Amino acid sequence: MSPKTKSSRKIARYSLMVMGVGYIATIPFQGSLPLDLLHGGFEAGLVGGLADWFAVTALFRHPLGIPIPHTALLPNNRNRMTDALVSMLKNDWLSKESIQDKVKNIPFTEKLIPILGKESRSDTFRKVLIKLIKQMIRYIDIAKLTPFVAKKLKTSLSTIDMSKILQAVSSQLVNEEFDKKALDHVLQKAEDWLKQKQTSHKLGAVSMDVLSKIELEGMLQFAVKSIQSLLNEEKLGNIIQNLLLSVVNNLQNEAEPNREALILYIRKEIQGITHNRELLQGIEKWKEQLLTNWEPEATITGSLQQIQQEALDFVEGEHFMDAYVTPIIQHVLDNMKENSTNIDQWVQKQITVLIENNHTQIGNLVQENLDKLDNETLIDMMENGVGKDLQWIRVNGAVCGFIIGIILTGIQALVTLI
Repeated sequence: MSPKTKSSRKIARYSLMVMGVGYIATIPFQGSLPLDLLHGGFEAGLVGGLADWFAVTALFRHPLGIPIPHTALLPNNRNRMTDALVSMLKNDWLSKESIQDKVKNIPFTEKLIPILGKESRSDTFRKVLIKLIKQMIRYIDIAKLTPFVAKKLKTSLSTIDMSKILQAVSSQLVNEEFDKKALDHVLQKAEDWLKQKQTSHKLGAVSMDVLSKIELEGMLQFAVKSIQSLLNEEKLGNIIQNLLLSVVNNLQNEAEPNREALILYIRKEIQGITHNRELLQGIEKWKEQLLTNWEPEATITGSLQQIQQEALDFVEGEHFMDAYVTPIIQHVLDNMKENSTNIDQWVQKQITVLIENNHTQIGNLVQENLDKLDNETLIDMMENGVGKDLQWIRVNGAVCGFIIGIILTGIQALVTLI
């Protein structure tokens, strides 16, 4: 019981005691008008105070414990009282229509955006968000993700059109003048080989061996034999070596027509690789064999683990929040502000649907909480809630009775005198 209720009860009790003591004290002194007026006032005040005490007490319990009919009104009518309370809450105070009308006037985004903006700049929010992001990164199961990545990777590689790759390679080679570079590289290697000392001997030996195996008729055979008798391997090798070096040097000359023709031939071959069916079939077969025998799981697992760790280190970085997360949050808040009307309407619609589907739970919740209370506890709660005002009814009854008693006694005395 609250201190205010206890205080008002004392005042009500004292007012009743005053009326009772005054009534008893004025009985022996009746006969004079002033004392008769006081006696009448105390008598009426005592009756009014007792009547109001009975009425107030009868609301909550039986007066003096006597089961007088139509007393202890609240305990005896608990079910009707709680049903009326639940009905009033559901249908009047917290009706669906009143809640929905109230929700329609709430600017959710206007109230929410400043709060979110303020919280997003707080250290607590930043720490919690970083911790959450790290937990999400750690939650990724690399072992389960690896087969999926490997399958998708193989599928993607198997669908690659090799002709387009060859076409891209061909275009790049032509753009970079690979034809000239390739020819110059071959000519340079040929020149380096031809300038070696043992090259002359090798060329002579091969040439002499070839000449000895040539079978001709008549004068041609005689001419070949004559050359063989005049030249040895060293001389023939030197001649061929110098001849080949001369050819290589000529092809290295930018203005040489044969060089241009050779470069043009190489370029056409490069450009024509996309139409070489045998080459494409060979590359496709090689690709299929490679993908069939390829087991990238271990490599993918290692790469994913490395990426996961790098992501964790990146999130823990000093500038992660300011450089990446904060701009995203601000962008989201700006979009919310720009679309505040649509967002408010969506939120209001969801709340309206929620209220429509769950409005009965309000009454059920109140009913459940009331059912948990026994009569004594419920009465005590109600007495504490309105007890002060009820006790003042008793005080007012005694005071008003006293005043009315004086008035009635005065009227009675006046009528007697007349």
